[in-house]
Amino acid sequence: MEAAPSLPKADDVGSSSSSSEVSVKFDKDDRSEVYSTAVDSGGNGAAAPSLSNGGSDSSGSAEAIISRINTMLPEILNSEKLERPSSEVKLERLKTEWQRHNNNNILAEEAAQIFDDKISVQQKLKLLKRIATVKDDGTVEFEVPGDEEPQTLGVVSENVCNEVGEEPLDATELQYIPPLQIVMLIVGTRGDVQPFVAIGKKLQDYGHRVRLATHSNFKEFVLTAGLEFYPLGGDPKVLAGYMVKNKGFLPSGPSEIPIQRNQMKEIIYSLLPACKEPDLDSGIPFKAEAIIANPPAYGHTHVAEALNIPIHVFFTMPWTPTSEFPHPLSRVKQSAGYRLSYQIVDSLIWLGIRDMINDVRKKKLKLRPVTYLSGSQGSETDIPHGYIWSPHLVPKPKDWGPKVDVVGFCFLDLATNYEPPESLANWLKAGPKPIYVGFGSLPVQEPEKMTQIIVEALEITEQRGIINKGWGGLGNLAEPNDNIYLLDNCPHDWLFLQCAAVVHHGGAGTTAAGLKAACPTTIVPFFGDQPFWGDRVHARGVGPPPIPVDEFSLLKLIDAIKFMLDPKVKERAFELAKAMENEDGVAGAVKAFFKHLPCKKLDPELEPASSSLFSVRRCFGCS
Repeated sequence: MEAAPSLPKADDVGSSSSSSEVSVKFDKDDRSEVYSTAVDSGGNGAAAPSLSNGGSDSSGSAEAIISRINTMLPEILNSEKLERPSSEVKLERLKTEWQRHNNNNILAEEAAQIFDDKISVQQKLKLLKRIATVKDDGTVEFEVPGDEEPQTLGVVSENVCNEVGEEPLDATELQYIPPLQIVMLIVGTRGDVQPFVAIGKKLQDYGHRVRLATHSNFKEFVLTAGLEFYPLGGDPKVLAGYMVKNKGFLPSGPSEIPIQRNQMKEIIYSLLPACKEPDLDSGIPFKAEAIIANPPAYGHTHVAEALNIPIHVFFTMPWTPTSEFPHPLSRVKQSAGYRLSYQIVDSLIWLGIRDMINDVRKKKLKLRPVTYLSGSQGSETDIPHGYIWSPHLVPKPKDWGPKVDVVGFCFLDLATNYEPPESLANWLKAGPKPIYVGFGSLPVQEPEKMTQIIVEALEITEQRGIINKGWGGLGNLAEPNDNIYLLDNCPHDWLFLQCAAVVHHGGAGTTAAGLKAACPTTIVPFFGDQPFWGDRVHARGVGPPPIPVDEFSLLKLIDAIKFMLDPKVKERAFELAKAMENEDGVAGAVKAFFKHLPCKKLDPELEPASSSLFSVRRCFGCS
């Protein structure tokens, strides 16, 4: 995802804990639970959840803030360099090994209890505080014993995919579905919205009425594509600025909490009207019969529950637990903790929005409040998920079951009718293919400094460059430069075909466009899923290791450009683009959506005649 309310990944596992905070609200039965400061074996105070008024909720309940969630594992004592008798050394070693083994058992037992429905929310909060740490960059860090098996952590998948019995998505035959009114609830930046515009247009081709509900900033974009529009709450510019500053979903200080909570509350409270209110411009009635949503539209599953209609979740980053890689928003190096990382991140995010969800359930949806800790635990296990990326880049994990699909990248064809400005066309013709540098809608903290670094790196490597000014304010050159073209806006699917390589923030859509154009790619992640895509690109050999935006420097950019210009890297980029050439993620997403719709018997009089597009041998979802 381009800008999900989330927690980015980082590399320095084991660094000191931070003062990052997550906004939490307890229900009435939770108010008595206030935790005192705990002291770990190293003598460091671990600040416990403290009560504070976030000022953004109308329910009147007490609001709590987890100011620090510290790992409570005892530190291993530094070995003394003094010479000691061998017997004493052996005794000390045995003691240390016993302590480590004992602590590992404690951690495994605690981790397993997170999944125990019989454990209260208060107890799970204590467990999270013991095993997870929220870092100052907004990531969630925890460690598991290196020799632990996932089974001991209580995270064995009960839905392991049977590759033999599961019908491949490509082989799925499109069946006739009577016209539906479908609402798409999408939160994020333009890069998050764009794939769903493409999916919505394809659904319209099959006769369905599609309303795309997203931020008002994108109204013209949605309407121009021929879809219906309905405004959701939240401003993507405010959300993006907040997340860049706080490095994710968790606020860095009490003053940031009202900003984050007001944005999330606006989104959550706008979901139900988007499903049932008439079109605001035409007044034409609308009643959703199915929901398509992305996870940052927190509350989507609850609205589907209230309306008793099916929901299908699509996303551009992994949100379904797997043992093959950790949650992109976590830090855990041990493979035994990969599945657990999804539960921990999900639980921490849920703590920040639980009060708002329960408030809207009671006041707007007429549903009972939910008491489970995790936002997805017990509510999304049966909901179909589709992931919008190429299986040639990230294959579907073997422990994702039949209700999870990897559909391919979803491209919206914007290049066909695009006419570049004459100045850009002439500049491109005047020299070799340039290197593109841009960070889309993400705000840059020091745009002048970053612009200078980009210009110097291009000069040293003797490359021409296109700098996309975007929302970050890049491109204020000290003096005119014939080798630099400053760009306002241009479709990536057209532009990247004109480029030798690309440097960008690593949003899923931008990454997909670069790889489809066979461009070696350097990713400069800001937050969210961007580090995940940086790692995937590097692992595939089509780009250097990602450069976190806080570590962006002249030397690193020069090295990255040299890496991308290597003929072997370009060759691998061509191979990947060729493999992706015949993928149709939009058609794959529509097939996945149809495949998982609940079976309904059709009225024989409504069944259409067989055609090349439709087949009525069986209703989708029926065997």
